[in-house]
Amino acid sequence: MPSVHREDPELARLQALLAEAPRCAIITHHNPDGDAMGSSLGLARVLRRMGHAVQVVLPNTPPPFLRWMPDAGACLAADSAPEACRAALAGADLLFCLDMNRPDRAGALEQPLRAARRLVLIDHHQDPAIDAVIAFSDPSACATSQMVVDLLEAMGEAHRIDADAATCLYTGIMTDSGSFRFPSTTAHTMRVAAMLMERGAEPERVHAAVMDDHSEQRMRLMGHMLAERMTVRHDLGCVVLVLRKEDLQRFGFKSGDTEGFVNLGLSMRGIRLSAFFLERPDRIKISLRSKGALPVDRLLAEHFEGGGHVNAAGGQCTGPIDACVQRFMDLLPAHLRDHPA
Repeated sequence: MPSVHREDPELARLQALLAEAPRCAIITHHNPDGDAMGSSLGLARVLRRMGHAVQVVLPNTPPPFLRWMPDAGACLAADSAPEACRAALAGADLLFCLDMNRPDRAGALEQPLRAARRLVLIDHHQDPAIDAVIAFSDPSACATSQMVVDLLEAMGEAHRIDADAATCLYTGIMTDSGSFRFPSTTAHTMRVAAMLMERGAEPERVHAAVMDDHSEQRMRLMGHMLAERMTVRHDLGCVVLVLRKEDLQRFGFKSGDTEGFVNLGLSMRGIRLSAFFLERPDRIKISLRSKGALPVDRLLAEHFEGGGHVNAAGGQCTGPIDACVQRFMDLLPAHLRDHPA
């Protein structure tokens, strides 16, 4: 079922705002993934074809495997052009906030985001906490990119989706649906993907660009993690993957090198939960993935400053990484008892 319908009262309000907003900006979350980039770049391209001046603003530079996307080179990133990013946000008549549910996920751009005069939220995460004048929120949608397509359809603007916009939006749907294998993938998802293919998206090209562009150091880092930093708890149906600072230094870690590592644990027979702990200079990043009816978002929200989706969530903690992992393992048995297979 589409996330946005023609009868949605917010739709008319958005169209009225767009009618008086020649300058638009789009912002997404820190460490942008395929859906963040895909939804932002796809919407930006359509808005430009509608006659708007549009600037996509990123909290930081996306990883190399996403920089091939159409118009990615025109984005501003706060880690390389902070003043230009702030100016673009401040000068926008209308700001679209895509694929994030909390202001702090904008990283260095949190304060400019909070100061935005007119903000439109389009997001599929749970518990939206962004002060928007118009909000399109649907946690059941597999990707924000799918919601963007639904929104454009409802507005009567889907005909403006050209091959480049279709490529971006398809990328977002493909990545956030786990190549169309996650439970959030619906018949509607497949219909949207088919429409984007008809508009020019090429699945083989997109998949190869995202999934088959690994560096040598990423492959070696992955092998090291699986051989030396993986703990399997068959009694809990859980895999724990850990990468320490010295591991990252040894293998020349670059942003994006660990993308998708958390999913590896779920490919093991009998495993329903995969946990990945990444030691960064200022905090420990935690990623959880689960199968079936095992929720992971609440566990991170209640104990590790995180959240996300039922089967895919992220969090963080400070302090020694061993203590962080142990705290998680201490909490896990009770969580599993509350959610039996």
